[in-house]
Amino acid sequence: MSAEVRMTAWVRGRVQQVGFRWWTRSRALEIGLRGYASNLGDGRVQVVAQGTREQCEQLLDLLRHGDTPGRVDGVTELWGTAESDYEGFAIR
Repeated sequence: MSAEVRMTAWVRGRVQQVGFRWWTRSRALEIGLRGYASNLGDGRVQVVAQGTREQCEQLLDLLRHGDTPGRVDGVTELWGTAESDYEGFAIR
């Protein structure tokens, strides 16, 4: 199995109070990722996902090009090594 990575993505646009975090959670669980999605005070959503690089890239592609609720204007991501052992994928 591939080494686990941690991807943190910041999603900008109309992504709060439109079901975006729930949609992200559903896609992440389908892919097999662990982590969380949370609203930020500036209107963005932060997504932290851990799994293989391929799984994280799949979620990143869905965040950028999928049929998301609301409107995604852009996604910025940061890659790192898996740090925490999240259970499931939470909404925060």
